[in-house]
Amino acid sequence: MARKRHHPGRQQGRGPGTRRKGGADHASSPWLYGIHAVLAALGNPARVCDRILVGDDETANLAMAVAGQMGRAQLIERTGRDDIAHVLPAGAVHQNIALLAEPLEQPSLGEALDRAGEQECVLVLDQVTDPQNVGAIIRSAAAFGVRSVIMQDRHAPPLSGALAKAASGGLEHVAVIYETNLARTLDLLKQENFWCVGLAGEGEQTLADARTNGRLAIVLGAEGSGLRRLVRESCDALARIPQTGAVESLNVSNAAAVALYEFARAADNRP
Repeated sequence: MARKRHHPGRQQGRGPGTRRKGGADHASSPWLYGIHAVLAALGNPARVCDRILVGDDETANLAMAVAGQMGRAQLIERTGRDDIAHVLPAGAVHQNIALLAEPLEQPSLGEALDRAGEQECVLVLDQVTDPQNVGAIIRSAAAFGVRSVIMQDRHAPPLSGALAKAASGGLEHVAVIYETNLARTLDLLKQENFWCVGLAGEGEQTLADARTNGRLAIVLGAEGSGLRRLVRESCDALARIPQTGAVESLNVSNAAAVALYEFARAADNRP
């Protein structure tokens, strides 16, 4: 039976996930770096860009090709590799390019639910805190057409340059929504006809046997600790990814990619 759909708490400034820039306090350094992250941001009309630093001719040409189309060519500044490194966190692999930009305006949960289609998938990350993992998950989400990733407000990485680089441009296509209480968020998703599947090694069914078509929320926990009890209990079902046992488990970003492939496969095979 389809769940009754309603939109609780959608008043201005209230309810789930009030619209915010970069997830409130989750926008750290305003510098993005790395070829794919910067070029994707330059090509995004919703991204406010202030300065583009490039350190060699080849990179300058790549930046000019995109910035010129967007009317942003005047923002490009030729400089040295060390000058680029100076504005970035220590050890940042910048590939001779950096972009000073404003954080993206992120939708609220209510807005994301309002635009959801009948074949919609969202990812819910339960205290996944490593920016490389989250960035890789966002990259996979963009590749499979997922438009929203939901994370817990207090236990999630900022939308930093490192995360954006790991997302390889995906941050320009996937909304990142921060919520205070993920168990309550899953209840709201279920009220909107999302089937919530938590990935857990002890799941009685495999991911292939779980319902992965229609509206789907895939819930992933932190490596090691997995899903917390209340989040686990708020899922409609738990599913596992079959493995040989040669390794203890999949990295959470790899597990997300496998789960998203299963969603895409089920969507392709629907009547």
